[in-house]
Amino acid sequence: MKLLHKDIEKDNAGQVTLMPEEAEDMWHTYNLLQIGDSLMASTIRKVQTESSTGSVGSSRVRTTLCLCVDTIDFDSQACQLRVKGTNIQENQYVKMGAYHTIELELNRKFTLAKKIWDSVVLDRIEQACDPTQKADVAAVVMQEGLANLVLVTPAMTLLRAKVEVTIPRKRRGSCTQHEKALDRFYEAVMQGILRHINFDVVKCILVASPGFVKDQFMAYLFREAVRQDSKILLENRPKFMLVHSSSGHKYSLKEILCDPAVTARLSDTKAAGEVKALEDFYKMLQHEPDRAFYGLAHVEKASEALAIDILLISDKLFRIFSSLHVSGEQLTQLSGVAAILRFPIADLSEPEDDSTSDED
Repeated sequence: MKLLHKDIEKDNAGQVTLMPEEAEDMWHTYNLLQIGDSLMASTIRKVQTESSTGSVGSSRVRTTLCLCVDTIDFDSQACQLRVKGTNIQENQYVKMGAYHTIELELNRKFTLAKKIWDSVVLDRIEQACDPTQKADVAAVVMQEGLANLVLVTPAMTLLRAKVEVTIPRKRRGSCTQHEKALDRFYEAVMQGILRHINFDVVKCILVASPGFVKDQFMAYLFREAVRQDSKILLENRPKFMLVHSSSGHKYSLKEILCDPAVTARLSDTKAAGEVKALEDFYKMLQHEPDRAFYGLAHVEKASEALAIDILLISDKLFRIFSSLHVSGEQLTQLSGVAAILRFPIADLSEPEDDSTSDED
């Protein structure tokens, strides 16, 4: 993300002009947008034209609109962001008050205006525009015939490639077809690594599988690297780490990132922060439950008692602890909010009996 202009007054009203440069920037923009904001951006509008003879036709024109934001739709798989709202500035193609949907595009600037820019949103802009805040952890989660290549950023877990190859079973007296299929599979995974991993940024590549699939793949990878004289693989060999996983599916990434050996290895990476915070919460919940609260009602009461040490909030509530990150998926299961307390508060950990007493 590139910050092109920033004009925020002392009363915290104002606007910023930003340019998304890569897919993850759409996720950051989604977190910046709120209902009632004003968004100005380039868009395509279908307009009707009438000729001198009275015939009516239509054409698509590019124009710049300023919308009052009404609906925000983010497709996490495609990293596409659509914003619907009413036009609030005169335009030759669109009437005032008419609805329109803008699909924000990479490398096209937009201007976002708010009545109040709070510190959380301003921090999000700073994070999005910081070139060091990128994916510095990659993972290849695999089993025989299936591999998921994932980039782990501080905000998201991004699936970059999925490799599926049918591996025939070994036949008695001949393993030729089985071995050829495995080589095709390993080659496809290797090409995925070379295509999607930026070794200048990534500090650690986790290779995980059940059994010995990971070991066999690593042997193939560096045998080929030597044969092909692939300097990029040979020079970055220390970044690869073998880890056990229960399967080759993406959901196994959660258990991989919680492995103590992985946690220690990732301690200096950006992605480790959210994972460690949630791990600390679960440890506290197990050993000192009076210092680990979750659910909005209990966390609010702990806040009133000034007892909160670390607050964990999923973006489902306030778009901080990313629900698109594996750790955020876990936090969402805890009603989206949790807290580690500075001191125990025993009476709050009991369920509230009168929570529905006023309801009919």
